[in-house]
Amino acid sequence: MQIMVVEDEALIAAFIEKGLRAEGHAVSIEPSGERALERVATERPDVILLDVMLPGLDGFGVLGAIRAIEPSLPVIMLTARGDVADRVHGLDLGATDYLVKPFAFAELAARVRAHLRTAAGREARADVLEVGRLRLDLLARQATVDGAEVAMTTREFALLAYLMRHPRQVLSRQQILDAVWGFAHDPRSNVVDVYVGRLRRKLHPAIRIETVRGGGYRLMTG
Repeated sequence: MQIMVVEDEALIAAFIEKGLRAEGHAVSIEPSGERALERVATERPDVILLDVMLPGLDGFGVLGAIRAIEPSLPVIMLTARGDVADRVHGLDLGATDYLVKPFAFAELAARVRAHLRTAAGREARADVLEVGRLRLDLLARQATVDGAEVAMTTREFALLAYLMRHPRQVLSRQQILDAVWGFAHDPRSNVVDVYVGRLRRKLHPAIRIETVRGGGYRLMTG
């Protein structure tokens, strides 16, 4: 089984890696959320151990982006912050489990085993999303229109994947913020509108992203 550990503290990462390898797992270490998102689709981990306090994009942001691409991938959050509000926030964003530091490795290993059993029984994840002329290859992290590649940033890719998983469905700005950005964001911010505008420019006329007044956005074809 392949486990990805997203942890910027080298000693903690090494401690987890050593223990998991002793249990017979393949382990990859990523020190930043951005790097982890770049490799999730290509490495196809079975479980992710995700630290909350990461440099740059924090664990909540990483979780939101992962959920937009891989809705059923088990993600165990690791954090030194034991506040109930933080745990609730992580679980509401789609965390599978939550473990507060410092923790005993035996407990971590038991939770990993439990979620691996669940992962083994779930349906295989789709590698490709298709809506009209648009094709999104999650494994290669590649978007194409009629076979021609369209360059995407990590966040644009996550937003597009989320919209493609819900074609013709009205998604509110807050739903999109929670799913793709994954952290408490000022709902008055125009970040969603900015990124939707980018996708519109890149993907017109293959798809339409309609603005629904008072509702949000809806992905349509052609």
